[in-house]
Amino acid sequence: MRKTLLFTTVSIFLLISISVKAQKGASSEDRIKKVLYFNPEVEPDIDEIKEPTNHAFFSAVSDNLSGYKKNKMLRTEIQIPFDSVDAQTIADYCINNDADFAVVPKVKYFKVGIGKYVFSNQVVVSMKLFDATGNLITESDYDTYRKNMRLLGSAENSIKIGTNGAIKAILKKLRKIKPSSEAGF
Repeated sequence: MRKTLLFTTVSIFLLISISVKAQKGASSEDRIKKVLYFNPEVEPDIDEIKEPTNHAFFSAVSDNLSGYKKNKMLRTEIQIPFDSVDAQTIADYCINNDADFAVVPKVKYFKVGIGKYVFSNQVVVSMKLFDATGNLITESDYDTYRKNMRLLGSAENSIKIGTNGAIKAILKKLRKIKPSSEAGF
C-alpha cells in the first residue's frame, strides 16, 4: 500500500512537471516570430533599378535574419509608400500572412552629376517597423556614405551594407524599448 501511494505521488509530480514544461515551451516569447517585408520604395522611381535593388535588399535581409533562429522572413511583392503608411493596410497584410511584425523599407540613391540617369553607388536605406496591428514601433535609416565613407564599390554592396546597418539600428532601438529577452525581431 505504501509503495503504491509513493509511486502514485511521484507519477503525479512527474506528469505535472512535464505539463508545466510543455506550457513554457509554447509561450509567446519562445515561438518563431514572423517578419513581413514589403518591397522597398526606390527613389528615384525608375523601373530599371527596381528589380536589382529588390534582389540586393532581400539578399541582405535573408543573410541577416539567418543568424536569428527565432525569426522567419516573409516577403510580399507589394510596395507601400514609405512616407504615407496606412496602419489598416499593415494590419490586414499581417493578419493575412500570419505575421508578427511588418517592415516598410525605402532605398534612396544619391544623384550626382548632370543628367537624368547618373547615380552614385551610395544609398540611404530607411526602414519602419510595425507590429501586427499596424502601430509604428520604431524606424531607422543608414547612410552608406556618412557611416563608413564608401567611395568605391558597387551599388549592390552599398544596399547590402545599408540594409544590415538599418536592421542593426532597429534591433538596438528595440533593446531600449523592450527587455532583452524580447529584443529580437
